[in-house]
Amino acid sequence: MTGQERASHVVPVPKGYRVGRWEVRRPIASGAFSTVYAARAATPADGLPSRAALKFLATGTRTPRQVRHLRDLAEREVQLLSRLHAPRLIRMYETLTVDDPDHPELDGATVLVLEQAADSLDAVLDRTPRPALGPLVLAEVCAGLHQLHHAGWVHGDLKPANVLLMKDGTARLADFSTSAELDGTHAYSPAFATRDYTPPELLRPETSARGTLIRPTADIWAFGVLAHLVLTGTHPLPGSTPEARCDAAARYAQGMEELRLSPDLPESWRHIISDCLSRTHAERAAAHDTEALLTRVERAVGGAGPVRRPRRRAGFRRRHPVLATVLASTLLATACATAAGYAYVNHEDGTPVYAALPAASKAPVGPDGKISYGYHRCPENSVCFFSEHNGNGEMCSWRGDDSDWLSGEETCAWAGNQPVRSVYNNSAAERGREGLAYFRGPDFSPAGIDRRRPVQRTGCTSINSMGNLSGTYAPRSHRLVSDCFTFTAIIDTLTHW
Repeated sequence: MTGQERASHVVPVPKGYRVGRWEVRRPIASGAFSTVYAARAATPADGLPSRAALKFLATGTRTPRQVRHLRDLAEREVQLLSRLHAPRLIRMYETLTVDDPDHPELDGATVLVLEQAADSLDAVLDRTPRPALGPLVLAEVCAGLHQLHHAGWVHGDLKPANVLLMKDGTARLADFSTSAELDGTHAYSPAFATRDYTPPELLRPETSARGTLIRPTADIWAFGVLAHLVLTGTHPLPGSTPEARCDAAARYAQGMEELRLSPDLPESWRHIISDCLSRTHAERAAAHDTEALLTRVERAVGGAGPVRRPRRRAGFRRRHPVLATVLASTLLATACATAAGYAYVNHEDGTPVYAALPAASKAPVGPDGKISYGYHRCPENSVCFFSEHNGNGEMCSWRGDDSDWLSGEETCAWAGNQPVRSVYNNSAAERGREGLAYFRGPDFSPAGIDRRRPVQRTGCTSINSMGNLSGTYAPRSHRLVSDCFTFTAIIDTLTHW
């Protein structure tokens, strides 16, 4: 990270910095009081992933009043995430405190170890105004608000930057530093929020020693603004700056100006957003709470039931049932030979295969003269590949599929110029995908000699299995499958890509 890049972040943390078991890799986002970094686990731990997002809230080099305020923000977020575990809220794995007197700007910082997202709604809207998945994301945001409100909390700062998108495209609410627990009908939040998403009554809020009085309808107003922006690419109130839009909101609340929703707004959403943007808290509360709002949003998206993301294209068996049956019959004759092919070395065609143990001359030997094993380094609920036999040498681990080992956020650089020598499928049985299939090509596709194999994958290792590989074994992608040796799994592997 360059000096200029560090200066642009509220909490500058150099690449490679260690806090707890985590190693900082790159900045993800920076807000008014914190900076979020991508991180990887330097040491494995039970129940924790290999990748996470570290949210640094600095306390060093601050005035006592600022320190108290930052600690309050951190305590609010930790309290909420420690108590609430809901599908539409980002997960928190642990909290840490930096103890580093040599770096006063970091010493004492609170660090939240969070589930790492793939993107944010804010970044998506910058790239693609009015995204195609916008309605589905809004339904999931609304579900997250309902989960919060049902548990007795108000978010207090709903905006695109605080909606995170996971690898599967689903949405999570994040950044609960201004959230507040309800005490009856209202709560008290720090006097801070993003003005574009602040309801008119909070532009000049009621404040006390406990903070700003806030109600759940503040989140409903913010949802209305967010939904209008996602569906039309514009804010619902006129103005080229947040200040101008706040002035327009104040005039609207006083009855001096009418709400003018975009003509691009789908008709099914028009009344929903109008009710969300009612002038007063009382009008919003009378229109709907988040439970009723969620029902209306689900209907607007296209169904009265729970919102579901678009189904992937039907599998090969459903699209071509007759051909699939013929293929299964053909594979039946060679299945036993195929399964055996994973257990023995085949030197004739150069195909790397699953092997029991290497020759003694190839096996790493420890100081006691015994063969050394390193499989124990593979984290729980992970799949691991090693550069040497018996789990020794360099290791790459994943907690799911990877379509290209040599590109993307998680890479296995050493596999680009040397073969894989051993593998450990240490994944969890409750996932329902117990086999680990691996391929020479990216995107789970065959390459080279694999194109001539009855099953066009390089190999497959069953759950809780470990072993050595021999030959020029060079996988470039892997996928968890239902079972290595069932005919269904073989057909799935052959036709899924």
